[in-house]
Amino acid sequence: MTDPGPTVRPAEPDDAPALGRLHIRAWPAAYRGLMPDDYLDGLDPAERGQMWARALTSPGTDVSRFVVCAAGRGDPVGFAIVGPVRESDSEHPRLGELYAINLDPESWGQGMGRLLLSAATEELRRRRFADAVLWVATGNTRARRFYEAAGWFADGTERTDNSFGPPVDETRYRRELDRTEPGGSDA
Repeated sequence: MTDPGPTVRPAEPDDAPALGRLHIRAWPAAYRGLMPDDYLDGLDPAERGQMWARALTSPGTDVSRFVVCAAGRGDPVGFAIVGPVRESDSEHPRLGELYAINLDPESWGQGMGRLLLSAATEELRRRRFADAVLWVATGNTRARRFYEAAGWFADGTERTDNSFGPPVDETRYRRELDRTEPGGSDA
């Protein structure tokens, strides 16, 4: 029997503990040198799992959460979160946002990040957003190359985000959602 390959599906409440563990594996790999080591080393998988449990059981949210699993319905190895832009943008009322995308470092380079980003982009399109933005740590060159390869571009807006504790300098990326992605295929 052939391996079904990675699959993307909506996140479920039962995923919360695995997402907590995934979250604390992904962040040190992605943000070492961009966030303080003591902060990254102090991330608690149980605390992150509880955060995920609250988010996945909150009624009435306008946010979509997806996970990518390496094979069928196994534990998630990545997640993406999308919804309406968090900041007011009167120039673009149909603006969506990719709030987060994280992948277990053991799954980097296997195409699962692209699969997850494509699903997140398609969800933004399905929700009829004309454009989307995301914020990326300015010094995270790996992530920036990843987004640029998928048709996102830095739009010149920068900020310092303090919402996670330590300040992180971020650059905003943007993309149109009504066009074909690089490589000739829709997301």
